[in-house]
Amino acid sequence: MNRKSASPIPEPIVQLQHRLDEFRSTRPRRTKLPETLWQSAVELAREHGLYSVAHPLRLDYTQLKKRLGGVETVSRKAVAPAFVELLASHTATMSGCVIEIESSIGGKMRIQWKGSAAPDWTILLRAWREAER
Repeated sequence: MNRKSASPIPEPIVQLQHRLDEFRSTRPRRTKLPETLWQSAVELAREHGLYSVAHPLRLDYTQLKKRLGGVETVSRKAVAPAFVELLASHTATMSGCVIEIESSIGGKMRIQWKGSAAPDWTILLRAWREAER
């Protein structure tokens, strides 16, 4: 079996790990952790992520998540949606129009119509989203 080498544990987590080991060595099993230790773990989870803190400290992941507020705050790279709204300063008569749309997963749609009446955008976009699933 080929395992990836584990990344080094950040120093603040190692320090809390030592504090927890010391606490656990002087108390019977299943003794509740003091609130100060939980609070330190929550602060580290905000900075390093839930699993990165819960695993090396041997803490209950779900309990830590509840104390964190249910949200992992390590930032993830998210693609911001782009939106462009075109406003006409006056009503113009159109003989036709072409609009091309591309989704975040790479799907493309091209809408071309002639005349001044625009298509029903709601139905078109809903049908396109359903087709991409």
